Amino acid sequence: MKKNLNTIAYCRIKNHSISINGKEVITKDSQLTFPEFAKLVYKEKDITYPKFFKMDNLSKLGFLASEFLFENAELNQTTKENIGIVLSNKSASLDTDRKYQETINDKDNYFPSPAVFVYTLANIMIGEISIRHQIKGENVFFVSDKFNETLLEQYASSLIQNEKSSHVLCGWVDVDNDKYDAFMYLVAEEESENYSKEIIKKIYKEN
Repeated sequence: MKKNLNTIAYCRIKNHSISINGKEVITKDSQLTFPEFAKLVYKEKDITYPKFFKMDNLSKLGFLASEFLFENAELNQTTKENIGIVLSNKSASLDTDRKYQETINDKDNYFPSPAVFVYTLANIMIGEISIRHQIKGENVFFVSDKFNETLLEQYASSLIQNEKSSHVLCGWVDVDNDKYDAFMYLVAEEESENYSKEIIKKIYKEN
């Protein structure tokens, strides 16, 4: 029997602001760099997770979006453990790749950093989110030219319809130099049905 799916919560982080389900909850000075913005939000939310400061910008962005989203969804730990994760972006880990390249360009000043190198894969962001929330479900990361609501809808629906996951964390998390954009949403089986690629595309464009 086909399951009814619903978008139960979504979070958007861009232009120095954070919104939950379409309502802005945080806005900061537009002159802040992303690392400054992320650090300020982290401290104001009183998060205790020292590893945050070692993450690259992509992981920090995904981490913060998931923090706000899970807080709003109020899921218990058993549910969290079985969540599937389907994320995507345009530039993969390019922002971090550039930083790592700078450490190996000059043969006379060669200082490759293992701490930077470990983040030269975009799916490391999924790993950071999974470690933070003890998520053990299936996960995948896609790279596409633009936000692809069809791909995300199909993959998330497949995970739930085939009972691989009861909930799926989906979205777009992209960082490229000074540009950053995160749109993350949570899909689950519910009595009412309010989930389709058209709905996701509309939410993404309006937020």
